[in-house]
Order: sequence, then C-alpha cells, then structure tokens
Amino acid sequence: MSDTATSGVKHCFQLKSASVSMTALELYFFDNDEFEDTLRDKISQAPGFFKDIPLIISLEKYEGLSSELDFFKIIGTCRRHNIHVIGVRGGNDDQRRLARGAALALLPGGSQRDRDVSPSNEMAAAANEPTQASEPETAPATELPAEPVPARIINQPVRSGQQVYAPEGDLIILAPVQAGAEVLAAGNIHVYGPLRGRALAGIHGAQSARVFCQSLEAELVSIAGHYKISEDLQDNGWKTAVQIQLRDDLLVVTPLEKA
Repeated sequence: MSDTATSGVKHCFQLKSASVSMTALELYFFDNDEFEDTLRDKISQAPGFFKDIPLIISLEKYEGLSSELDFFKIIGTCRRHNIHVIGVRGGNDDQRRLARGAALALLPGGSQRDRDVSPSNEMAAAANEPTQASEPETAPATELPAEPVPARIINQPVRSGQQVYAPEGDLIILAPVQAGAEVLAAGNIHVYGPLRGRALAGIHGAQSARVFCQSLEAELVSIAGHYKISEDLQDNGWKTAVQIQLRDDLLVVTPLEKA
C-alpha cells in the first residue's frame, strides 16, 4: 500500500511546483526543409542528448513572417526525431495564437516578462490609479445577460495563403476554403462549401467546438489542439458533408445527415 493510501489522503494527485531544465530552440525563420536538415545535423552530433528531450521554441529573435510559422510541421518534424515540443517562448500575439492552436504552452519572453500583467501587478496598478474614494463600491445595478459574441461571416472564398480568424466566436464561411488557406475560430467553424485548407476550431481550448463543412477535403482539422491531417481524415466522410467534434480526446467525423 502506498504512503498516500496509508496517510488517508483521498486525492489521486497533488500539484507541486517543479523546476525542469529544458532546451530552447531559438528560431530565426522557418523553412520546413531547412528546419529538418538543420535539426538532423544537430542530432547527428549528439544523438543520445536529443532523444526524448522536451523542447521550447523561442520566438524572441524570430524575424520571419508569422504566416510562415507552421507549428504543426515543427511539432511533426521534431517528433520524427524523438523530440517533444511543449511550448513557445516569446512571440507576438499572432505567433502565440498559432502556437495555442497547436496546443503548445505559452511562456513569456524576456520583454513580455517586463510588461506582462500579473495579478499582483494589476493590484499595484489599481492602487496607483486615482480612486473615487468618496463613492462606495456599488454592485452592478442589474446583471444583464451577456451579449452573445456575434459570429464572423465571410462571403468570399478563402484563397490559398489567406488566413481568416474569429478570435471570440464562431466563424461562418459561405464559400470554399481553398488548399493552403487557414481558418481559425475560438468557437465553431462552418464552411458552406468544400473545406480544402486548414480549419482550427476552439483555438482557446474550447473542447465543445465543432467543424462543419459541406465537403471534407481538408489538409488539417484541429479542435482545441487535437488535430488530424488529410491522410487520417480520408478514412471517413471524405468529400461529403460532415461535422467533426472532439470525443475522449479523439476527433470524430460524423455525416451531417446522421448528426
């Protein structure tokens, strides 16, 4: 019997702070082929060192375009070499949004540590702000129901190289999403046409988000960071009207007429 059991503690785990040494990959620009060639060369210099290590992608000196950052490719390439990407450090809002869409942890960069707003900083800032001391704190007069976040509606085809983003709600596209295009939403994604590019729903972690499309031909579909690529998606519902949802950490494709 374990010590935990004998001590009468009923919780199955405890959370404790931990300090773990990790390797950071300082990225300057991203080209998939060059990235893998360079990674392979580094590993060949010390194969034992790189095996199964956790890796942080540092974006603090990244000079390429945010649109070039394909974290799914970076993760896939690293996994092929038994390296586990667990998060990104630094980066701008777009880059960190892309990283979040790939289910990577977000770590502050050096400059962000200086300007990040922590609860203690917020309290200190609040203490320095002029206050209306004479006015007692008042509860909201009436708690009105929150306004639903309106969906972002796109009427035009989303072409290759384009990216469409709905940061708070659903994304509705009344046209095709071409191969090489990327659509992202905090909520659901609806594509009333062929979905040939990438669709990432629930990018802030909403596991209830779904992807609906009239014809599944996607390069990649992701929900809350769980994703399938084209080769996996072709097993079920390919080129038909489907919805895709997350069940038990697996993406499930269901014909729309049977939903």
